[in-house]
Amino acid sequence: MRLKFFLITAIILPAVFCAAKPAQLPELTVMSYNIRLGSADDGTNSWQFRCPASVLMIEDLKPDVIGVQEALLPQLLFLDENCRSYDYVGAGREDGKKKGEYAAIIYNKKTVSVVKWGTFWLSETPEEPSKGWDAACIRSSTWAVMKSKASGNKFLFINTHFDHMGENARRESAALMISKISELNPDGLPVVLVGDFNVEYTHPALSPVTDSMKNARKIAAITDSSATYHGWGKASEVIDHIFYTGFRSCTRFETVTKPYAERKFISDHYPVEAVLVF
Repeated sequence: MRLKFFLITAIILPAVFCAAKPAQLPELTVMSYNIRLGSADDGTNSWQFRCPASVLMIEDLKPDVIGVQEALLPQLLFLDENCRSYDYVGAGREDGKKKGEYAAIIYNKKTVSVVKWGTFWLSETPEEPSKGWDAACIRSSTWAVMKSKASGNKFLFINTHFDHMGENARRESAALMISKISELNPDGLPVVLVGDFNVEYTHPALSPVTDSMKNARKIAAITDSSATYHGWGKASEVIDHIFYTGFRSCTRFETVTKPYAERKFISDHYPVEAVLVF
């Protein structure tokens, strides 16, 4: 009987261990989305007609964190009211309160929490509302130290919107971004930087960022080469990016071209999404 027991054990135990699946490493799904400011007169593409599509997109893809650019306060309040699992942090770029466009961070309250957050401006005086260098507009960034509720992992998330005209402003903004990451991240947390950078990732202006961080589009195991800015079907540029550092890997990158609410375009930019592994 003892021999029989040992033989059965020798057969069953290896089978059990072989059948056991390895524990899945914790993931974080992040998105960058230029939502197109709600005050723009875009005819049938104006915010009043396409706003439900943004809600449906968020509810469908369920990203953990979204960096939105060009959002005005009424747009953020609309998303806040209709995407019940989500909240946001951010400030209007014109006064650091509610005036002007937001580079806000929208987050899924069920999956992540905000430890602390703040705003800085892309200028020589980043602590106050200001226009920098040769920029055409005041530009700002929102940052947040966040925590994954499932894994307990903390990370730094930054959302930004570089100037569309100032060549020097974009170059200096990229250098400022790396400096601010060092300042805001003394504990060496994983970092995610998303935004509308208004240049392709190969542009020399982004060198401070691309030399220091990984490009999710290039690194991801599953990815695409689709344009992100389409100008309602009239353009084709890759200017919305997701950069990261401190994560194990990026398993997927996607340019979200899927239509929602029977609308071909939910904005004049396609959202971009990446799945990062802690």
